[in-house]
Amino acid sequence: MKTLETCQTLDAQDPLRPLRDLFSLPEGVIYLDGNSLGVLPKTAAARVAEVVTEEWGQGLIRSWNSAGWFDMPQRMGDKIATLIGADAGEVVATDSTSINLFKVLSAALSMVQQDAPQRKIIVSERSNFPTDLYIAQALCAERGFKLQLVEPEEIAASLTDEVAVLMLTHVNYRTGAMHDMAAITQLAHAAGTLTVWDLAHSAGAVPVALKADGADFAVGCSYKYLNGGPGAPAFVWVNPIHAERFWQPLAGWWGHAAPFAFTPDYQPAPGINRYLCGTQPILSMAALECGLDTFAAAQALGGMAALRQKSLALTDLFMELVEQRCAGYGLGLVTPREHSQRGSQVCLTRQSGAFAIVQALIARGVIGDFRAGDGQVHPDILRFGFTPLYIGFEDVWNAVEHLKQVLESGEWQAPEFNQKHTVT
Repeated sequence: MKTLETCQTLDAQDPLRPLRDLFSLPEGVIYLDGNSLGVLPKTAAARVAEVVTEEWGQGLIRSWNSAGWFDMPQRMGDKIATLIGADAGEVVATDSTSINLFKVLSAALSMVQQDAPQRKIIVSERSNFPTDLYIAQALCAERGFKLQLVEPEEIAASLTDEVAVLMLTHVNYRTGAMHDMAAITQLAHAAGTLTVWDLAHSAGAVPVALKADGADFAVGCSYKYLNGGPGAPAFVWVNPIHAERFWQPLAGWWGHAAPFAFTPDYQPAPGINRYLCGTQPILSMAALECGLDTFAAAQALGGMAALRQKSLALTDLFMELVEQRCAGYGLGLVTPREHSQRGSQVCLTRQSGAFAIVQALIARGVIGDFRAGDGQVHPDILRFGFTPLYIGFEDVWNAVEHLKQVLESGEWQAPEFNQKHTVT
């Protein structure tokens, strides 16, 4: 049985431990919600202040050239590319995940309408993140397609000759379950179907190999495991074999081949640059770069492989301790135990009180979050994310100790922990 001393020893032996010092972690907080919003890199505040006071305040419009503002989407994109199995020049950081999904899904549907117009179905997982489903619903209504929702075990059988696109999130936001990207993409291509992957819960948390796995399109956000800050620009990747086949639907001036020619007609930029649209949020880009630069430090200590190894050790430990120390309190586990089938989070269930238990933990400084079920197939979730850049093994022990105390004392039943706010 693991003890507090065991966890402290694991921290002392952890080669990634120095990375924790790159982040501003509030005193008294165990932060297990980096899968929703990553913590602040220590360099970010000063860097954003520098952009405001020097580059904007003194450089003014000259900074588009002198400070490299104009090339930020490509520069951030190249840094993200190293984390998702893409090459330089294939990724841009821009817009939001929802907007980027609209772009790539629209382009994918245009390809299908040209190559196989009889295919009229988009398949996705029923528990996919809702914004992905909403974007797909809107495009289906506009283009005359149908959205078909299935359970994970039904995906293979759903890939009929009517399916145009398979749209999946690599790591499920509710359960932490991870799809086998290579195997599913191979199945989809064998069925004549294009793949669109959302990497929101995998970029920076698990190794991703978009090109090696043969994916067609991918999007993702940067404010979770990439620590880019609230509302940080998202990213978009298109397999180079598809990148120049179609315009994306938001044909803005930043995606023009020569934006400062100011011609009245749109001519798309080559490659991934056509997936840009309007003027970029430079302050947010500067903060994002600070988050991405922490991965450069991690690279010197083993990179994504080492981060993944630690992530699995942290989540294994959390599951083991919850089962040992919180037995008898009605907690279930929906996150797969198999390493190859899970991301970097652990999701627990309880028939009642899940929301209030999370709120009681937050009041103690253990920050996770709650995701509501549907009252039928999918239960309520107590969700805990483990970012190996800054979470340690003693953090895991202490988090489970607080969970045990919350359950034993019944403090979660207090009225203040049962009041829902707008953001859960």
